[in-house]
Amino acid sequence: MANPLDFDYEAALAACARGDGAALQRLYHQESPRLLGVVQRIVRNLPQAEDLVHDAFVNIWHRAGSYEPAKGSARGWIYTVARNLALNAVRDGARESLVSDDTLAALDAEASLTAWRHVEDQFAWADTAGRMGLCLERLEPVRRNCILHAYVDGLSHAEIAQRVEAPLGTVKAWIKRSLTALKECLQ
Repeated sequence: MANPLDFDYEAALAACARGDGAALQRLYHQESPRLLGVVQRIVRNLPQAEDLVHDAFVNIWHRAGSYEPAKGSARGWIYTVARNLALNAVRDGARESLVSDDTLAALDAEASLTAWRHVEDQFAWADTAGRMGLCLERLEPVRRNCILHAYVDGLSHAEIAQRVEAPLGTVKAWIKRSLTALKECLQ
């Protein structure tokens, strides 16, 4: 697995669009472990996450020609494909919880004890996030956590607002402004 900063995702997608199976294989070996982690955090079920990552790579293979570099990074496009499949699986009721309702209630009660103004970083992302990590680091911790809850955990804006104990409108504004700041940082 190459360093994500050294791997040419655009070239891999272009090769997939031309029908180069070896390019898909390289892309799979490069990103499947990280994609599996992202998808598993959303669906909370390893066998289901493995199936969804497989489905994501099938979609990537078939839709690689639709990737437009002007609209965003190739790696971001790949993660969006996988993330959307996972979110659809959760929305469709395919999510299988591995913990009891009592455990979830206890975790929610514990999370609500921390006021949003005193939120510490909840994610160990800095060591592996590359260039995106540097941009995320520039955001205030509560705003960074909102972005990560949305795009890593797959939480809705309402769920994030509840988790960080902030008004829904505030969370939406933080996410919108933070995405703009990340886009500017990555350019």
